Amino acid sequence: MSTVLPLTPSLGDLENADEFIARHVGIEPQDEARMLPAIGSATRAELIDGIVPPAIRRARPMRLPPAVTEAEALAELKAIAGKNKVAKSYIGQGYYGTHTPGVILRNVLENPAWYTAYTPYQAEISQGRMEALVNFQTMVCDLTGMAIANASMLDEATAAAEAMTLARRSVKSKSNVFLVSGDCHPQTIEVIKTRAAPLGIEVRVSTISETLPHLMASCEFFGVLAQYPATTGHVHDLRPLAGHAHQFDAAFCVAADLLALTMLTPPGEWDADIVCGTTQRFGMPMGNGGPHAAYLACRDDFKRSLPGRIVGVSVDAHGEPAYRLALQTREQHIRREKATSNICTAQVLPAVIASMYAVYHGPEGLKRIAQRVAALTAVLAQGLEQMGRELVNATAFDTLTVKTGEDTAKIVERAEAGGVNLGQRVQNHLGISLDETTTRADIETLWALFVPTGTPMPRFEELSARVTSRIPEDLRRTSAFLTHPVFNTHKSETAMLRYIRSLGDKDLALDRSMIPLGSCTMKLNATSEMIPITWPEFANIHPFAPASQRLGYDQLDKQLRAWLCEATGYAGISLQPNAGSQGEYAGLLAIKAFHEAKGQGHRNVCLIPFSAHGTNPASAHMVGMKVVVTACDAEGNVDIDDLKRACEAHSDKLAAVMITYPSTHGVFETRVKELCEIVHAHGGRVYVDGANMNALVGIAAPGEFGGDVSHLNLHKTFCIPHGGGGPGVGPVCVVEDLVPYLPGHATGGIAANGVGAVSAAPLGNAAVLPISWMYCRMMGAAGLKAATETAILSANYISARLKDHYPTLYSSPNGHVAHECILDLRPLKDASGVTAEDVAKRLIDYGFHAPTLSFPVPGTLMVEPTESEPLAELDRFIDAMIAIRGEIRRIEEGVWPKEDNPLKNAPHTAASLLGTEWTRPYSRELAAFPLATLKTAKYWPPIGRVDNVYGDRNLFCSCVPVAELAASAASAE
Repeated sequence: MSTVLPLTPSLGDLENADEFIARHVGIEPQDEARMLPAIGSATRAELIDGIVPPAIRRARPMRLPPAVTEAEALAELKAIAGKNKVAKSYIGQGYYGTHTPGVILRNVLENPAWYTAYTPYQAEISQGRMEALVNFQTMVCDLTGMAIANASMLDEATAAAEAMTLARRSVKSKSNVFLVSGDCHPQTIEVIKTRAAPLGIEVRVSTISETLPHLMASCEFFGVLAQYPATTGHVHDLRPLAGHAHQFDAAFCVAADLLALTMLTPPGEWDADIVCGTTQRFGMPMGNGGPHAAYLACRDDFKRSLPGRIVGVSVDAHGEPAYRLALQTREQHIRREKATSNICTAQVLPAVIASMYAVYHGPEGLKRIAQRVAALTAVLAQGLEQMGRELVNATAFDTLTVKTGEDTAKIVERAEAGGVNLGQRVQNHLGISLDETTTRADIETLWALFVPTGTPMPRFEELSARVTSRIPEDLRRTSAFLTHPVFNTHKSETAMLRYIRSLGDKDLALDRSMIPLGSCTMKLNATSEMIPITWPEFANIHPFAPASQRLGYDQLDKQLRAWLCEATGYAGISLQPNAGSQGEYAGLLAIKAFHEAKGQGHRNVCLIPFSAHGTNPASAHMVGMKVVVTACDAEGNVDIDDLKRACEAHSDKLAAVMITYPSTHGVFETRVKELCEIVHAHGGRVYVDGANMNALVGIAAPGEFGGDVSHLNLHKTFCIPHGGGGPGVGPVCVVEDLVPYLPGHATGGIAANGVGAVSAAPLGNAAVLPISWMYCRMMGAAGLKAATETAILSANYISARLKDHYPTLYSSPNGHVAHECILDLRPLKDASGVTAEDVAKRLIDYGFHAPTLSFPVPGTLMVEPTESEPLAELDRFIDAMIAIRGEIRRIEEGVWPKEDNPLKNAPHTAASLLGTEWTRPYSRELAAFPLATLKTAKYWPPIGRVDNVYGDRNLFCSCVPVAELAASAASAE
């Protein structure tokens, strides 16, 4: 009997054995064969053809490089990174060298338990990251001396711009003038000017801080911004200026360095109103500009106007302390065109790192770092003066400005040849900013650069033995900070490691289970995509270093922009916006600048369908446009007739229409090309929100079917992790005639044509761009298209399997959806008293993060499975939803009371189930293990349902002693 040997695979088969596509896409061919019959389609191609309107299908495939393996992509990117030159940067200007403690690097920045989490809208499964954010807020309040701080901002420059608008709406002054000290960081001044112009705010800049009092005396104003210490290094006494501002009913804003504030009198102690800045030097590498967590703090009177998210303290259903997002009615997606900011994402992951840096070092450790920096600066200054160099600033914390005269070019040449970057403040002046990483050898290297010919070098030992601080005596801090136990307990690495782990264990992130959030696209963030972000060649680059040192970033920027142009069908892209909301803002500024350049600056009406994302009307409002809301029809589509009437009514003033495609309701609208043609006929431009691009890549391109502008969410479609609520990247994409109006950045050497800088750094959150580069390089055109089609397949599978239990609210005429579906739970309330929120909380007991709750329609759940989830996980979610419907049925049948059942009492904590008494009408086992599979893999929520009303009435936004919280809870009862 002969033996039949298996065929030997070909070399080609072996070369393709490690394709990344199969690792990213969770649905296998045999899974697809099971899913399609449930939907009612014979093939995936047939399904897509029945969903995506033929009129918008791509004219040609994307022209991208063929997909490569993970190892090949990493090697290729490593070669690109190698083109960056890591120099010793003393540029400062808000960016400094820092040491990321290894325990934080490995267990937060590189840990998917932290970087794959979503914004903490579901408080019960977000307690860990919210505690870290409360630590962040406490750290900021303590160091600045202010009453309240938010949970992070995008960067220092945009935080300063938000401080300006916060001041305007919070003070009595009716002036439209905002004063800025000339020695604020130049990129901050630039972003403030960009933000102010469309709002009708006049920005007046003094030459330097010394002339700021004269400017304040010459006009009326509603606010002032000064840097503390100044970008030139001066430590100005700003106390008299704050008092002067208050005499004119204006706000005094300060951009302050947190490390310096461990030694300087905090602005809150001399009556500043708003304080902003960056936490970059608290453990987050420079990364060519980002991501870094900025901060914004203010006096208590301003707290309800403070933009961004704030984490507050409340109690749960059992009276235990609990964190939750506070004052949520301030958020832009709720207030829409009445919003005071369009902030959507923040910088949560970098904020967590900054807070952990403070926990790791504690107050004494931070002060030691600051004292060392200040001492080295004083030694450097004494040596320079001993050599005959004249310093501009007699006071300093970490920065000196040196008059260099005719020697400037030679010094710069010597510095760059020796791998040193100096700050160039003004002509014939050079800046030197020291940081945590500066050593004695660095000081000696710097002296060697500046020493005049024939002048002896200073001796470090002699000068350091008699060093005199350059911080003014009357501005030295005397108050305590970071006194809460959390900043004084975890002193060993063992303790720190366990603290980080304890917080991570409280949260439900993508590393544990599917996060089916509609419109948020929680997909795989592959390890190979994440590896490059901590490479020194990407991490340790200063954003204002010489261009010759950033050649790798330059290539990365060009390649990624080219690939994104292929994906979207647009002609040009800027990667500068560091959030989706910033991309929207930049895109609308481009439209506005285009109209103004054509002599049609009067066009200021922006039409926005009722179904649009909340950021859309908020962004339009920020660029000075008048928002006109248009209707949707019964199927959730844009009402074309109503839109046409609005175009006709506002034809001479029509600037733009903003739509989301596929729609926020999860449907491919068939008349989108007609919509674009109508708007164009009236002289307007079409903004296509790219939030749902995960349903388009490879099959349709907004730039081809009529869009003029789109922003993309790289933290959605292109795999940058959400990080608990940031970082993000929101590139703005435009057609050919709008390319000249993409954001400029004068500080970064990018010329502007009507639209200035929208972010502090020229390339925004540059350090996370390698993630999207890796994704595109490993997927290729075919892989990206397969991802899109699989996302649509999975959403339709969930909709079809759940249709007999929860009807899908909106669908196309053939019953299909795009990449997400809206489950309508509203009919359940009358029969059972169960709300969509009850279902969301009960899903926690089943081990799931809830879908998007009550958006875009109240009383619904919007589900987006993404292409990365395997069929087993989709079925697990479906089984959970079906089981919950069975529980609701028992309420409808009267088996359980409407107010006492597993849904109303969810989520169930271990502590609540292990009590001596159990009086519920259902068993403890049903509460904890509603499905048998949960007995071997159970996520235990750390708290019960949070009492939001109590939290709003008793607002705590910083670390509060547990004993005080317990007393508050007891008094509430």
